[in-house]
Amino acid sequence: METIDSIPVSKIQRATKIVKTGAKVGVNYLKYYGDKITKTEVEAKSRLNENNAEDIYDGLKNLKGSALKVAQMLSMDKNIMPQAYIDKFSLSQFSVPPLSPALVLKTFKKYFGKAPNELFDEFNLKSENAASIGQVHRAEKDGKKLAVKIQYPGVADSISSDLALVKPIAIQMFNIKGKDSDKYFKEVENKLIDETNYNLELEQSLEVLNSCKHIPNLRFPNYYEELSSERIITMDWMTGVHLSEFTASNFTPEDGNKIGQTLWDFFMYQMHVLKKVHADPHPGNFLVNENKELIVLDFGCMKAIPDDFYIPYFELAKQENLNKPAFFKTKMEELEILKSEDSKEETEFFTQMFHELLSVFTRPFNTETFDFSDEKFFGKMTELGERYSKDTELRKMNGNRGSKHFIYINRTFFGLYNLLHDLKASDIQVNNYEKFIN
Repeated sequence: METIDSIPVSKIQRATKIVKTGAKVGVNYLKYYGDKITKTEVEAKSRLNENNAEDIYDGLKNLKGSALKVAQMLSMDKNIMPQAYIDKFSLSQFSVPPLSPALVLKTFKKYFGKAPNELFDEFNLKSENAASIGQVHRAEKDGKKLAVKIQYPGVADSISSDLALVKPIAIQMFNIKGKDSDKYFKEVENKLIDETNYNLELEQSLEVLNSCKHIPNLRFPNYYEELSSERIITMDWMTGVHLSEFTASNFTPEDGNKIGQTLWDFFMYQMHVLKKVHADPHPGNFLVNENKELIVLDFGCMKAIPDDFYIPYFELAKQENLNKPAFFKTKMEELEILKSEDSKEETEFFTQMFHELLSVFTRPFNTETFDFSDEKFFGKMTELGERYSKDTELRKMNGNRGSKHFIYINRTFFGLYNLLHDLKASDIQVNNYEKFIN
């Protein structure tokens, strides 16, 4: 794979790259209009999506950082993104061009004042995998096999400017408007800043390890503070296959259910007991070992869940509460979905819309067991997503709805649901996590 000797770090350099990418997308639309003359709409749109996905990913992959992280986040949203984007953007999870050996050495010199071979008995300058914010190298010290994650230079300093460049695209894609829209972008910015602070990640990793290590079939690496810094973090090398590789293999229903149950228990324990959750559930953050145990990696993106969000959110997850109009409206107001300034039309529209969405989304919480392999369940979620994304009435209204906490909590649940679907987990015991509460 090609390596990168430098990463654009100045605002001008990064803006120029994104503008060039935008120009390529513009050309693709011109081709699309031409294709509509000679091809069917489906064929023309398919080619447009493939060309745009290719050009956007190629434009972002050398920038690293926030721009690529946004692509990674979008690749998880299988309910609204065309498959071409999902396939291409999912490469940002653990397969992008890595830093060159020279840039790796420079990074170690900056943060430790030493070269890797002065800190480790062995260190492979060629990375094992590279993602949106950092890349991982194999190392060894005192007989222990280690994974060393190195953050790309300039990533932390470019978050605000990158998001400012991406903001116009997001506004158009997600119909975000209104005076309070900045709170959503600030939430994403703050979380991305957290992800670049490896001292914080080390602290969060140890917290989760110590709190969840008693959950069966769940494994974590140990972390080494003396070999970690603000931009470099060292942990045990964990052996296994990425969850996406496992789900693409010919696994048994028993193994799919075992891993799926572990995954569900882990997330529900965090959600309901710790009130702080691993909010980056893409396949690149999970491995499956030979014993079919789940290995969890990367605790840079953790989302704390305050009670004033947690309580109404899970009250609306109960089917009986969805059928109490006054109660439902009160909780919608507490979650900032309905606003005091809403017109009667807006109140009726969003009440009906969220009632329909929640009636489907919360089904797993209203049974003792749930079948995440059920195509009808995922088909209904996809149908609702597509219908409301094309709704002309919704486009006319103030589309930014809900507390800022929805961004990462919904992302967590959609990511978890999709992972369980890929595992064909058909017999998930919904309240099984309660067994592990101390």
